[in-house]
Amino acid sequence: MRVGCPKEIKNHEYRVGLTPESARELVNQGNEVWIETQAGAGIDATDAQYVDAGAKIVDSADAIFAECEMVVKVKEPQAVERAKLREGQILYTYLHLAPDPDQTKELVESGVTAIAYETVTGPRGQLPLLKPMSQVAGRMSVQAGASALEKAHGGRGVLLGGVPGVMPGKVAIIGGGVVGFNAAQMAVGLGADVTILDRDPEVLEKVGTFFEARASTRFSNDANLYDAVTQADLVIGAVLIPGAAAPKLVTRDMLNHMQNGAVLVDVAIDQGGCFETSKPTTHAEPTYIVDGVVHYCVANMPGAVARTSTYALNNVTLPHALRIARMGWKEALRNDPYLAEGLNVHQGKVTYRAVADELGYDYTSLDDVLA
Repeated sequence: MRVGCPKEIKNHEYRVGLTPESARELVNQGNEVWIETQAGAGIDATDAQYVDAGAKIVDSADAIFAECEMVVKVKEPQAVERAKLREGQILYTYLHLAPDPDQTKELVESGVTAIAYETVTGPRGQLPLLKPMSQVAGRMSVQAGASALEKAHGGRGVLLGGVPGVMPGKVAIIGGGVVGFNAAQMAVGLGADVTILDRDPEVLEKVGTFFEARASTRFSNDANLYDAVTQADLVIGAVLIPGAAAPKLVTRDMLNHMQNGAVLVDVAIDQGGCFETSKPTTHAEPTYIVDGVVHYCVANMPGAVARTSTYALNNVTLPHALRIARMGWKEALRNDPYLAEGLNVHQGKVTYRAVADELGYDYTSLDDVLA
């Protein structure tokens, strides 16, 4: 199979879909790999390294979209990229379609077969292709929040860890999954006063056992959520409903009762955000202020630590890419029910129920597609 990897064009996105090592693996299995020139520059991977791995360097993304059977990316295709997709082509990348009707519409119209990293599952229902980026984003959320809390950045001027004689900052983490757990590790490590909210008793037991007295846990009902959010210096939104839009848990009204200069970091922004006042931002302009509350809503947080993120991502995405290239998408999905969960769009049909329900499309089951 001819596999192509274009340079990412989203604002301040430095990751790349294939490392030179991943390209070598694909080539060694008999595939042809095309890499857009400078695609790996953000992780210090040179064109020469890709050539040494057996890949072909092409001058622009146009050739990749026009001639490659499978396109491997990191972020969802931007509008100019979606216009180049074609029927029968395989797109393998993050998509986050539920909060993005324009992208969904154009992928449907293109006739592409789109497999989304974020909905591929594992044997225990986990999301293994999302997990490493959730780990990175969770850890970065505390770094970003700590910076936004600085007075020069619009925040309250609070040091999360405090100092002797001065109370530490209060951090409320909404969601105790992968993002929330990693955010709590960082916040606890800084010495902050940390509260983790979740609705799953098993999650609360797990994080409570791990952190013991270093963090508090609370069941996430309306009263507890309101109490934690309005007292916090930093609130981290870490909720996820696989493939679906995130619920709006922090309302505009709550902002009026929060402390002036408090910070909201919305890690769920890829799925539409879990704060009512959230809107996607970029690394170039990461924050904005609503009702005195600083919002950090960068939709590609792990792109800021591109080398770490790219290698962590390739570790989990490459095995599926190899399987698709070796067997073709249909046989690969037939033989791997977990990979099959990643199919979101195929030849003009929406094949992931949460996306279809959210955006009003007819749902086409995987069985119908594979028939």
